[in-house]
Amino acid sequence: MKILVINGPNLNMLGTREKEIYGDESYGELVAFIKVTAKKEGVKVKVVQYNCEGKIVTAIQRARGRYDGIIINAGAYTHTSIAILDALRAAEVHAAEVHLSDIYSREEYRRHSYISEYAFASFVGKGKEGYAEALRALKKGAVSR
Repeated sequence: MKILVINGPNLNMLGTREKEIYGDESYGELVAFIKVTAKKEGVKVKVVQYNCEGKIVTAIQRARGRYDGIIINAGAYTHTSIAILDALRAAEVHAAEVHLSDIYSREEYRRHSYISEYAFASFVGKGKEGYAEALRALKKGAVSR
């Protein structure tokens, strides 16, 4: 099984930005955690991070036929990007949504997720463990698409 993990804007700043929300682990530590978890689960992963919406859309489009699943943390684009939602629908790759913080208990403008309109499940407010849960859910085939 091959899973593409897509991280959106500002996740590369983990460990230095808003530590009270995102903690003090670096982005590199998050990537290492995802890769170790994938190896334990017997799953191949590719982890990418883009600050640009168009690059995220392109990555999703290219996943079609190449990956069995996508784990996506679109960052702030979660709340604004119909383009990312449309790319997920067009790519027809099973997707799980992840957010390190609980977006539903934060600012009002963060409480709507376009990604959740496509993703079979959302893992929010669990820190890096949300990625592990999403990976295991994709592996188990907890998808009804």
